[in-house]
Amino acid sequence: MSGTEFARERRRLLREVEEDMRACAAATGRDTLSPRVAAALEAVPRHRFVPHGMESLAYANRPLDIGLGQTISQPFIVALMTELLDLQPGDTVLEIGTGSGYQAAVLARLVERVYSVEVLLELARTAQRHLQESGSDNVALRIGDGRLGWPEHAPYDAVIVTAAAPEIPGALLDQLKTGGRLIAPLGLRHAAQELVLFTKDANGGIHRRIILPVAFVPLVEPGAAETATPGH
Repeated sequence: MSGTEFARERRRLLREVEEDMRACAAATGRDTLSPRVAAALEAVPRHRFVPHGMESLAYANRPLDIGLGQTISQPFIVALMTELLDLQPGDTVLEIGTGSGYQAAVLARLVERVYSVEVLLELARTAQRHLQESGSDNVALRIGDGRLGWPEHAPYDAVIVTAAAPEIPGALLDQLKTGGRLIAPLGLRHAAQELVLFTKDANGGIHRRIILPVAFVPLVEPGAAETATPGH
C-alpha cells in the first residue's frame, strides 16, 4: 500500500471514529473530537506501529495483537481517552503501558513531553524504534513497573493508563498535578471493565467518573514480564 493509500485510510478511519464519538456521546459527554485530537489521529501513521505483515489491517477500527499477550488499542478508544484528558500544548503527560508506541505518538503531537513506562523489554525496544521512525522525539521511554509511575518528572498534567487494573495505583494519583486528569480502564481480565476518568481538585481530593464499558489486557506485573521477556 502506498503512502497516498495509507493517508486515505487514515481519513476513512477518522470518519469512523467520529461516528463512534456521536454514538457514545450520551455516555462520554463528547459528540466529536476536538480539532487538535482529530489532526493528531489523522497524522500518526498507525501502520508503522503494527507487527510486520499486518499493515493492511492497521486502519481497521479495532485492536490488534502485537505479541506477548498485548494489543494496540482500538483507534476509537485511543481517540476517546486522549480527548477526555483535555490536553494543552505545554502539558507533560505520563503514559503507563507503552505497548507498540501508537498512543504515545498521538499524545506527542498534542503536548510538550510524554513520559512512557513499559514493563516488557521487547515491546519497549520495538516501541522506541517506532517512535523514532515516526518523528516522535518528545517521548521518553522507561522500562519498569508502571504501577510506580515515573516520579522523577512528576507532577504531570495528565496520566493515561493503557492496561486494566482492579484499582488505580496510588503512586499514579500522587504524581498527578492539582487540576490534572487521569484516565484508565478498571477491572479484571475476562470480567467487567470500565473506562474511568479521575480528576484531582485544589485540595488534592480525587473524583472519579465512569465513562463506558471497555475491554483491555491487564496491567503486567514485573514477575510476569520477566517470564515473557527472556534476558530481561
